[in-house]
Amino acid sequence: MEHLPIFLSVRDQLCVVIGGGEIATRKVALLLRAGGRVQVIAPTLCRSLAKFRDEGRVEHLARAYVAGDLEDAYLAFAATDDETVNREVAETGRSLRIPVNVVDHPEHGSFIMPSIIDRSPVVAAVSTGGASPVLARLIRSRLESLIPAGYGRLAELAGRFRERVKQTFADPADRRRFWDHALQGGVAERVFSGHMREAEVLLERDLANATVQPGMGEVYLVGGGPGDPDLLTFRALRLMQQADVVVYDRLVAKAVLDMTRSDAERIYVGKERDNHAMRQEEINQLLADLAKQGKRVVRLKGGDPFIFGRGGEEIDTLASQGVPFQVVPGITAASGCASYAGIPLTHRDYAQSVTFVTGHLKDNTMNLNWPQLAQPNQTVVFYMGLKGLPVISRELQAHGMPSDTPAALVQQGTTHQQRVYTGTIASLPELVERERPKPPTLIIVGNVVELHGKLSWFDAPQTSDQGATSPITPGTELTH
Repeated sequence: MEHLPIFLSVRDQLCVVIGGGEIATRKVALLLRAGGRVQVIAPTLCRSLAKFRDEGRVEHLARAYVAGDLEDAYLAFAATDDETVNREVAETGRSLRIPVNVVDHPEHGSFIMPSIIDRSPVVAAVSTGGASPVLARLIRSRLESLIPAGYGRLAELAGRFRERVKQTFADPADRRRFWDHALQGGVAERVFSGHMREAEVLLERDLANATVQPGMGEVYLVGGGPGDPDLLTFRALRLMQQADVVVYDRLVAKAVLDMTRSDAERIYVGKERDNHAMRQEEINQLLADLAKQGKRVVRLKGGDPFIFGRGGEEIDTLASQGVPFQVVPGITAASGCASYAGIPLTHRDYAQSVTFVTGHLKDNTMNLNWPQLAQPNQTVVFYMGLKGLPVISRELQAHGMPSDTPAALVQQGTTHQQRVYTGTIASLPELVERERPKPPTLIIVGNVVELHGKLSWFDAPQTSDQGATSPITPGTELTH
């Protein structure tokens, strides 16, 4: 994070703007909306700034900037078309420890201006750290479509009840539960529809009937997908933002974990080979115990919780103990990684079926239906198969699969660290030995892998069994 995001109060503070053009006008308008006392220093003013001056809303010093103009300032904007003047303002600000923004050259100043969504008193700000103001504006426009104007009225209503709620609920967790219910239910809907009086009556009633005794919580079993946070469902994201506790696995991508509520408690229960942070039975009971404490718990898993995620075992425990739960499917690794690698799992000309298999070794054995997996005209996807890859390669060939059957390894699929290594079922062990791919890596076996070079679309380095790495663009053929 390049900049610390803060909201600064400038009410009744002297804010100096150096420059008299349209860019300076935009900064002045923001300062006036925030209640600042604005002084503009410029020989001449554009029409909009002159109007502010004539209305008595700003003080105008009709001259060029001179040393000493920032002595009493609370903050300043350098918005002239003279880079030398702008740099001088920035240097003066640093020496006086006054925040200065240099328009169009954020690297010279001490703070930057974000794109703003104003639903006062709700205000959201979006910044790219000065890298791309246009992108910040595009993100802002998208957020504006998702944040109704009624959120400002909802915040005002909540503000009027804040102290009463605080007096009713001494525990911050109890207050948060009350507000979560109030701000996402009937109260909010009445505010958005313009029925403010009804919303206030309903909030009064909820507060009068409130209890400080936490009831039974709930567990949300959420599939976090293969890594790209854009692949989360809307429902998954909503529940992740509501949870008091997040219980997560090793295969949950950091970008996905970062989408959970920032103040939620996080409990890591990941499993690695020969290193389990917590046994599965302990995880099952932990979820039940947390919910019985009145907490909303997100059980966040990579991929889909019901495909090699042991989600069925967890909700079996919850159901037997009377704990409410919801299941939110996620994009499983096979589907997500294959799609991002340009490998269709089924294709009319190559594969009419697909099989998902766990390649996890237990006691150095892998008891699978090898004759079925070696059948032609199908795609076989192995989860957790890196350690057992020599066994997979040997047994498939021993049961009739041609040694030149195309195969691929997809490492960290759907993320910008994605790597795709292609070869044959016979050459994969050697490929792993040479390239050393790291979990999570998916193994895809079948003739559909031949389409990878033609159909690759995701802009991440791709690697063949010859070890060559190159960026792929749509329509580019790879020679394997």
